[in-house]
This record gives sequence, structure tokens and C-alpha cells, in this order.
Amino acid sequence: MLISIGSAALVSAVASATTKGAPTSMTTAMYLPEYGVLAVFAVVMLLCAKLMLSASTKWNNTIKCSLDMSIIPLLISFTAIVVYKIITII
Repeated sequence: MLISIGSAALVSAVASATTKGAPTSMTTAMYLPEYGVLAVFAVVMLLCAKLMLSASTKWNNTIKCSLDMSIIPLLISFTAIVVYKIITII
């Protein structure tokens, strides 16, 4: 089953098209998901929540730890998305 999924992904990743009689190759990148915008939105919302909650009287180490556990993986994903976008431009 894994082989069929891999072959289906390979077939969908590489396609050939002809434009004006000249064959060209079109490839789509399958490295990062198209839903990177959701990760960026989530990290911004969590950073805003951390900023607002840190100024309130409800702030404690449990809230800080739980927000940090959510923010740090999203920041890693955000930097990976930014690096990928920069590499594709260069």
C-alpha cells in the first residue's frame, strides 16, 4: 500500500505539458504543506495570547509552559517555511 501511495504521489508530482508544440516539464513541490498559512496564523495568535496573558493576574508558570510548548514547534515550522520560500526564490 505504501508503494502505491508513493507511486501515486510521484505521478501527481511530475506531469508533462505541451505549449505551442514545445514540450515542457511541470513539477510541483511536495516538501511543505500548502497549509503553512494556518501555522503562521496559529503562531501569531498564540504569541498574542501569551503577551496578553502575561500582563494579567492569571499568569502562572503552568500557562507559560503550555503556551511555550505550543509556540516553539510552530516557530520551527515558521522558520522552515520562510527558509523554503527564500530558497525557491533564489
